[in-house]
Amino acid sequence: MSMRTECKHFESRTYSNGDAMRRCRLDLAPDAPWRCPDACAKFDHRAVDIGWAHGTIVPTVTPAEPTSVKDGTAASVLSEAEAIINAMATDIAAEIKEKQNKKKKRKRK
Repeated sequence: MSMRTECKHFESRTYSNGDAMRRCRLDLAPDAPWRCPDACAKFDHRAVDIGWAHGTIVPTVTPAEPTSVKDGTAASVLSEAEAIINAMATDIAAEIKEKQNKKKKRKRK
């Protein structure tokens, strides 16, 4: 299966250098830009967009799928990376809040 370009959650952008980005707006396609998951629960046909001017959905050829996507390695690596970033986000948010509190205390004095 490939990316479902007819899904309302599919998004594609082409940049001035010719590179293209293809993704699921709901982040439910870990194997993007090569394929959507089989029987995606959030698949929904794209509705008619009255008044919109549409270009071609996928103007460039999708790059060849690496073996890491076929064997599931890429999805597991991305999942681990996401967990690391989420863990860091909590620490960073706490640091920012602490700095803001210190600034407020200095202003009060």
